[in-house]
Amino acid sequence: MNIAMLQAAPAANPLMQFLPLVGMGLLFYFLMIRPQSKARKAMEERLSKLKSGDEVVLHGGLFATVDRLDEKDAKVIWLKLGSATVKARRSAVAQLAGEPEAQS
Repeated sequence: MNIAMLQAAPAANPLMQFLPLVGMGLLFYFLMIRPQSKARKAMEERLSKLKSGDEVVLHGGLFATVDRLDEKDAKVIWLKLGSATVKARRSAVAQLAGEPEAQS
């Protein structure tokens, strides 16, 4: 091979160098970020529709029944655990008791 031929090789398009990076960014968005945000929005919608008498599962694995909703603070709910009534945040609810468990 001639050294002059190797030196005269055309330079690669700089935009083509960023194409794989853009592709990985799109793949990351559609496989990780978008499904997570859809699941979060669905959970926020379910939590906003909680009403008295709903059976829920807390993040700690406890099953409870919604006793009442706090009128002053929309983030607080009162739960009935057996004979005890406890105050908890809505974000402590992992899912409604009748829903199938989420696969991870």
